[in-house]
Amino acid sequence: VGVSVVNALSSKTRVEVARDKQLYAQEFSQGHTLGPIKVIGAAPNRRGTTVSFTPDTEIFGERNFKPARLFKLARSKAYLFAGVEIRWKCAESLTSEDVPSEAVFKFPGGLADHLAEQVGARECVTAQPFTGRQDFPDSQGRVEWAIAWPLYSDGSTSWYCNTVPTPDGGTHEQGVRGALTKGLRAFGELTGVKKAKDITADDVMTGAEVMLSVFIRDPQFQSQTKDRLPSPEAVRLVENAFRYHFDHFLADNMERGKALLGAVMERMEERLKRKQE
Repeated sequence: VGVSVVNALSSKTRVEVARDKQLYAQEFSQGHTLGPIKVIGAAPNRRGTTVSFTPDTEIFGERNFKPARLFKLARSKAYLFAGVEIRWKCAESLTSEDVPSEAVFKFPGGLADHLAEQVGARECVTAQPFTGRQDFPDSQGRVEWAIAWPLYSDGSTSWYCNTVPTPDGGTHEQGVRGALTKGLRAFGELTGVKKAKDITADDVMTGAEVMLSVFIRDPQFQSQTKDRLPSPEAVRLVENAFRYHFDHFLADNMERGKALLGAVMERMEERLKRKQE
């Protein structure tokens, strides 16, 4: 409902579409058309759609957008669509230390690039982060992830579904937690660490920097603000895709796997000790 709501709540909305070397336009006010679609003229070197709008002051009063928030949002979309180029522009009067007047966002590595920037020079449990992407079977969508375990970190999580932020997580988060927990338990059994069977998802996730982006058909969000994803199929799809790659991440380099298992076991021991106390 995005554009229809924006249109209804705007004093003016203008849509321009460049198609077949012609430019078309139509204008609206408070959701009503101000006239038919107009043929503006030839546009041989242009294609795509441009939408511009002005929020209705009768509804919102005199309010201004926050450039820093929009800048961050635009940048996050470039991470979520690896290789897509997004060009940012804003008036000089709106610029600040955090917001340039012009910028170009393009991250071929997707979430892996985002994670590397966020972790920076901090030392991590594993020198190489756990990153990857996987298409779901039968063209049901895809998942991309990037996870690191920095030392002495409070950690953070970023969950997305179809590029929409879901700060409260949901079923895609459950898939990640399940795959990480089962993977480390299995690796513990493989390496003869019997206590690994007591590892919980919180032991694995605590202190981790986790980024996950999932694309699925017809996602069912919990509310209009889309803070949580309850779509049941996401658990199975994410866990199955994730688990295969995580098992290889641990077993392909045994020292790396043992380092991560050891760090998680330490957190598990601390948890059990606090529980006993």
